[in-house]
Amino acid sequence: MRFNQPIPLNEIATIIGARLIGNTQASATGINEIHKVEVGDLVFVDHPKYYDKCINSAASFIIINKETDFPEGKALLITDDPFEAYQTLVKHFRPFNPSTKPIADTAEIGSDTVIMPNVVIGNHVKIGSRCIIHPNVTILDYCVLGDDVVIQAGTVIGSDAFYYNKKTNRDVHYKKMLSCGRVVIEDAVEIGAGCTIDRGVTHDTVIGKGSRLDNMIHIGHDTVIGKNCLLAAQVGIAGATTLEDNVILWGQVGVSKTLTIGKDAVVMAQSGVGTTLPGGKAYFGSPAIDAGEKKKELVWIKRIPLLWEKVVNR
Repeated sequence: MRFNQPIPLNEIATIIGARLIGNTQASATGINEIHKVEVGDLVFVDHPKYYDKCINSAASFIIINKETDFPEGKALLITDDPFEAYQTLVKHFRPFNPSTKPIADTAEIGSDTVIMPNVVIGNHVKIGSRCIIHPNVTILDYCVLGDDVVIQAGTVIGSDAFYYNKKTNRDVHYKKMLSCGRVVIEDAVEIGAGCTIDRGVTHDTVIGKGSRLDNMIHIGHDTVIGKNCLLAAQVGIAGATTLEDNVILWGQVGVSKTLTIGKDAVVMAQSGVGTTLPGGKAYFGSPAIDAGEKKKELVWIKRIPLLWEKVVNR
């Protein structure tokens, strides 16, 4: 999440009740998760396993629960519960603001864009020119659509991330991590009916220019889909995954989190992608492997009964 303007660290420390050490005169430009941080960002960490990674990341300022060494020019904001500090900052800088109209007063809609009946467009949404938004589409707060975008009926853009911290006290339960990111849909994208595209937790979920999504597709938080990708019906992609340009996922492909599918890769229907796949190849199976190798494997599987019969009849 980018702040509307740089926020002095002293102000942030006051909001979250933290002790500030290091570059105390600096200002933060945003707050992000570790895998998305940029210079000027705040990041939070509450487990020693990740201290070094956060402190030595691109983030300039670290919300942490223990004083420790850190590089010159950075700052620590020390508080007992960094996760709750993050939640406090999200509530402060991006508070929940219910929409009371089908199209919020703060929404910006470009020329020659068609908005059909029963569409809901949330606060601070930006929609470009010559778009077509079909009936019963919901576009939630802060989402951005480029020019010439088509969204078919019943799709939801910008729903909260499926992202929880497991907390144990009296009862074991899951604590929701508040979403303050966006969905950014670039020019000339077409999205089918009944799709759900989650906003980023702190950054952006991105659908690249010219990409095409079929019906009933789910895109998880912080996923980045490149240019001219093609996704067939019932594809599901978990959070923080990257599809490079020209990737094709055929029907019912499932993709796990935080991995990359390389440029020009093709994944055959009903495959399960659990690891990063290099580009320029076709893949099949679950777990997905080189399609040629998988076909050979299936041929040998069909031969197992015959081979077994030969062994038994020796």
